[in-house]
Amino acid sequence: MTTVSGTSSTNGTSSSSSTSTTSAFNKLGATDFLKLLTAQLNHQDPTQPVDNTQMVAQLAQFSSLAAANQTNTQLSTISDQIGKLGGTTA
Repeated sequence: MTTVSGTSSTNGTSSSSSTSTTSAFNKLGATDFLKLLTAQLNHQDPTQPVDNTQMVAQLAQFSSLAAANQTNTQLSTISDQIGKLGGTTA
């Protein structure tokens, strides 16, 4: 598999690229992850396949991220409900 490294700019535009990365990250979901995973598997070198430990690590990271997002959503809902009971809005 060919590794592609990212490029960075030294002219002070790194903050804008991190902002666009964050907004793009918020729009990606499970479907996008699975598309990237299958594309990675389709385009790998058959003589040097992806290491199984790397694949399992990627899946574990995505699973942890999905669980954290679900927890955040549930906590937000609970906070909103508590705010409504207390007469304030969050």
